[in-house]
Amino acid sequence: MTARPQVPADGAAPDDAVPTTGSPATSADPDVALGPLAPASGIPRWFLLVAGVAAATVAVAGIRALSWLIAPLLLAFVVVLALTPVQSWLRRAGLPRWLAATVLLVLVWGVLLGFVVLLIVSIGQLADRLPAYADRAEALINGVVSDLNDAGIVSGQVSDLVEQIDYGQVVSIATGLFAALTDAGSTLLLLMLALVFLVIESGGFGLRLRLVAQERPHLRIALGLFVRGTRSYLWVSTLFGAIVAVGDGIALWVLGVPLPVLWGLLAFVTNYIPNIGFVLGLAPPALLGLLGGGWGEFGVIVAVYAGLNFVIQTLIQPRFVGDSVGLSTTVTFVAVLFWGWVLGALGAFLAIPLTLLVKALLVDVDPRGHWLDAFLREEPRAPRTSRGRERVHARQAAMAAVQRLHHPRRAAAVPPPDGEPPTPPEKHDDPAP
Repeated sequence: MTARPQVPADGAAPDDAVPTTGSPATSADPDVALGPLAPASGIPRWFLLVAGVAAATVAVAGIRALSWLIAPLLLAFVVVLALTPVQSWLRRAGLPRWLAATVLLVLVWGVLLGFVVLLIVSIGQLADRLPAYADRAEALINGVVSDLNDAGIVSGQVSDLVEQIDYGQVVSIATGLFAALTDAGSTLLLLMLALVFLVIESGGFGLRLRLVAQERPHLRIALGLFVRGTRSYLWVSTLFGAIVAVGDGIALWVLGVPLPVLWGLLAFVTNYIPNIGFVLGLAPPALLGLLGGGWGEFGVIVAVYAGLNFVIQTLIQPRFVGDSVGLSTTVTFVAVLFWGWVLGALGAFLAIPLTLLVKALLVDVDPRGHWLDAFLREEPRAPRTSRGRERVHARQAAMAAVQRLHHPRRAAAVPPPDGEPPTPPEKHDDPAP
């Protein structure tokens, strides 16, 4: 006779037990029997889904209504998060905590104010040049419409409509952008004040997270994944954005396009916007080239931008960004559209960090939602950079910790996805110093 396997008294399956296909699982633990997707007792699954969607809708509506306040605060938080290692390095160099925070704050304020001054001066110079382009724009549009009419593509009614355009009014609208900068003053002031308080408090982030871990260990793991992913993304985007800005600025200066420094700065800033940042950085200098030198100069500018940005932003940068954040191109594009709609222009810059935060809280450390990671991440493959391998190792260690928290009795090693290296020994480092 065949001996029946012994089942422990607590109902848990032995460590070496192998489930038999075709037979239902039997266990005294409902979470083990039904899995992590089992609905709460007495509450229908459809009700949980509807309630979750309704709560998310209300939350998004509230965030959008307060975007003027939330967006600058989130931007300040992300900036401080990226620069906290600098403050830690200053403290290791022997500076007291208050002096390290002061140096970091002066550095951030100096960069921010320098950027604003350069932007205001450049836009003022652009506003002075725009009236000279009004006649050229009118002649260019009339020439295009005439060519289309000769080809039988545009009707006479469209030609009449074009003739009614007041190009002087168009220029005045463009120059009105200079006055619109004053509306950003409150946002800038709020951002700078938030930076002051966050920099002062940043030295205690590690201690705060250790206190949180005592009550909510899942939250600490999620924040650790978010911090590592956000810092990697920001450093990679800053490095390649600077390379693109210098290359574009030099090319525009050689071509004689006005204000090459402004357009190089624009290329640097828009590099933080995935997928569509290239188009936003290309449009203004290409339009000026069209008005100043015609279609030939327009084509040269587009070709130079496209060539430089294709090599850096399409072939090189995604190798590092994809390994850093673990999000697919489609997900990043949808994230830019969604967060831009919710938080405005700043939402487009914060799209990746905010998506990483949501993913860490709702997907990475929640076994019930971990299956969504297969649709959010890039195509499974071996990491191509050391940063990517570090991210994979950290993520695997975090997932192992989550499994131990949810199922301490049956925590077991889970084989990594195809192309990923095995999990190294877990390290218990603080996600933020």
